Amino acid sequence: MAVYGHTYKAYEGELTPTWSRFLVIPRYAYQDLFKYTLFIVLFVVCFIPPLVFATIIYLHHNTAALAIFGASGTDIVPINGFFFSIYTGIQTSLAFLFTVIIGPVLISRDLTNNGLPLYLCRPFSRFEYIFGKMSVLLILLSAVTWVPGALLFLFQSYLEGGGWLAQNLWILGAIMTTSLAWIVILTLLAVAFSALIKWRMAASAALFAIFIVPTPIGFAIQGILKTTKGHLLNVGMALSVMTQELFRVEVDEDQKLFSLGEAWIVFFVYAAICLFMLWRKVRAYEVVS
Repeated sequence: MAVYGHTYKAYEGELTPTWSRFLVIPRYAYQDLFKYTLFIVLFVVCFIPPLVFATIIYLHHNTAALAIFGASGTDIVPINGFFFSIYTGIQTSLAFLFTVIIGPVLISRDLTNNGLPLYLCRPFSRFEYIFGKMSVLLILLSAVTWVPGALLFLFQSYLEGGGWLAQNLWILGAIMTTSLAWIVILTLLAVAFSALIKWRMAASAALFAIFIVPTPIGFAIQGILKTTKGHLLNVGMALSVMTQELFRVEVDEDQKLFSLGEAWIVFFVYAAICLFMLWRKVRAYEVVS
């Protein structure tokens, strides 16, 4: 429209609150993702394990249903920390699969098509852009990990009674802590590789490599240096240690890789590196020398 026409007007509608502007990114990302049948099928599959675990919990407390199958309450898997650790392990594995599929394209498309200036020329900071991209995975992975896990815990508490809830509240803390730590580090790795590697297949391969390559390196370090700390480079091993400690799974002392504190250090080091990479790569323009 020609400026001299003077028929244009400033926007007079309701403004989006500043605190929630980053949610624009995941909103449009989900609209695009849920157009694909394969993604919807995978998303539905993620809720099959919680349904199976909920059925086990229900059968554990339903004597009539057990009688039909000719079983007793002692024949059913005990509902304890180990039970919920198995659930968490399954769901975090599915979360990794989601991350490999979605993560590599979150930022790379914007960098490839020079789309960052379109974001950052608006009242939209670099932090809001990065957090908005991370929210695509954070929200989605939460929906398939700790949210159904917390519901399973509450379902068990309802059937067992308030005494069980008070005695086993630490299990809920373990579900929340392990799941959140896992999805945060997965999200940071995914968006960091997406910003660093613009080719989707290479970024997906890098995500796999960051969990696979450190394992043989760790065994080599342990064999050469005669130390038990060779796996400190392995974020997957750190999650395993965290799961064992928080869910109070009994493990032989000679099989313990490192302590819970060292596992947290591994997570924080990886997170710091990813954040540094993101802050360096996510810019409105790139200077090529």
